[in-house]
Amino acid sequence: SSGINAEYGKFQTFQHYFKRINLSLTRMMSQAMKRYQTKQSMQREVQEVRRREIQQLSSQLNMLLVDKMNGRVEGAYINQKKLQAHTRQLQYNAATMQRQTDEWLKLLDGFNTALKEVGDVVNWAKSLEDEMTKISHALAYAYKEEAELESARSGH
Repeated sequence: SSGINAEYGKFQTFQHYFKRINLSLTRMMSQAMKRYQTKQSMQREVQEVRRREIQQLSSQLNMLLVDKMNGRVEGAYINQKKLQAHTRQLQYNAATMQRQTDEWLKLLDGFNTALKEVGDVVNWAKSLEDEMTKISHALAYAYKEEAELESARSGH
């Protein structure tokens, strides 16, 4: 019986050490798990911060690219409007010059016809004076239209 008691005492001592070791291991595992969870949580937070930074940078990049493209489109639109305005002005100028040329041709044709009809120097001189007056009026009219055109251009 004393052998059994000695063995039982050893068993209890072993059991006591085993419980202490088990308790120590449990504490160590718990601490390791807490450290691991803390580290994982910190890594998730860092990843979330980085993800938000990347989203923000990506958004800023997209805005810059859109602004750049919008600027180019706006520039092209402005240039197109300027070209259209210049084209209209050129069309107006061409039409005005055509009217002036037609008037001068009519005056010149009338002048030639009048010269043929005039038989003597006095009638010829009188007709010449009339034609010159018409030419003078036509030139004054042309000058007036040109001045109005220049005024319209400077108004733009």
